[in-house]
Amino acid sequence: MKKIYSNCIFDGEANFLFDAGLILNQQDEIVELLPAGNFRKEEFIFYPGLLTPGFINAHCHLELSHLKGRIPSGTGLLAFLKQVVSQREISQSEIDEAIIRADQEMYQNGIVAVGDISNQSDTYAVKKSSKIYYHTFVEAFDFMQDHLAEQMFDQYSSVYHSFGELPRSIVPHASYSVSDRLFEKIRTFNSEQAIISIHNQEVKDEDELFESKGGGFIPFFEGFGFDYSHFQAKTYNAIDHNLIHLDKKFQTLFVHNTQTHYNDVKKVIENFDRAYFVTCPNANLYIENQLPDYEQFAAAGHRICIGTDSLSSNWQLDILSEIKTILKYKSKLSLNSVLSWACKQGANALGIEDKYGSFSPGKSPGVNWIKEIVIMGQDLTILPEAKVKKLH
Repeated sequence: MKKIYSNCIFDGEANFLFDAGLILNQQDEIVELLPAGNFRKEEFIFYPGLLTPGFINAHCHLELSHLKGRIPSGTGLLAFLKQVVSQREISQSEIDEAIIRADQEMYQNGIVAVGDISNQSDTYAVKKSSKIYYHTFVEAFDFMQDHLAEQMFDQYSSVYHSFGELPRSIVPHASYSVSDRLFEKIRTFNSEQAIISIHNQEVKDEDELFESKGGGFIPFFEGFGFDYSHFQAKTYNAIDHNLIHLDKKFQTLFVHNTQTHYNDVKKVIENFDRAYFVTCPNANLYIENQLPDYEQFAAAGHRICIGTDSLSSNWQLDILSEIKTILKYKSKLSLNSVLSWACKQGANALGIEDKYGSFSPGKSPGVNWIKEIVIMGQDLTILPEAKVKKLH
């Protein structure tokens, strides 16, 4: 047995236990979480600071890791997307090496599971051998061109099958890039147990497209030669469009949500029994220099989790860095709430709560150690210089 204790242990769900202990077996499964006074400290190894379950990265683009530092920050989403598309003169070996490094970086930063977007099969080899659990979201789009739906779906279903036995699903990229016909093909392809991911309301242009045929998306895609004369403004916004085309029976992750407001959140919660909102704060700052208004998500309660996005839109792949960013700019949020987004709620979102996310007996969620903390009574603060050390 492995016996450890700390000044504070976060249970993964909502609670800090001070001067608590943890027992793991040789397979790193949790045997028992012990409150203060219920164990002999001299039999346990002391790790001063804070212990948490391993973190869940609910949204990443591992295959874009080779773009680290190649795209300037603060460009806005449309200019950022254009840069991603244009960065093609990179060798496959460089892409492969960057994927390996990014996987290792996440593991060292205490990330135990990842919801990863894939447009190609480049990440398969790493995922197959990684110590991290991956759910691959094979992301499909056809630029809202119905006549391309069959061709693009065949392309992405081929990518889906290339991931073999690994957990995966085919998902729509975003409201502004998927035709009605492709939405339908995605709905009918996935089983009822599938988990769906969709980029949602990252910029105002997304709502403007549907509300008035305005914003920058149509000129952006027309610049690539696509015709949007068929597109008509709607009587609703982007979230309404997604609610029309997404199947309510699927567990669904709405990602970014920078421009999502209270009424949008309420609509999602009323329509989906299993919806989660994924926030990627550092990526939002990198691309748009904006963060979601997290108070608007009060209606979502426990349905929030955290992602890093990709190294094309972030300085690192580190969930602790995302937590610090959220608390720096949104100080009304509590540390235990945000930690639960990174632990239990992330595990729930990826459907892996039976193994990850909390220090419940029988689970093997990993153990993260954060030394740089301040405890004042029952209040705990993570210092800006804090880093994760992975223990188990």
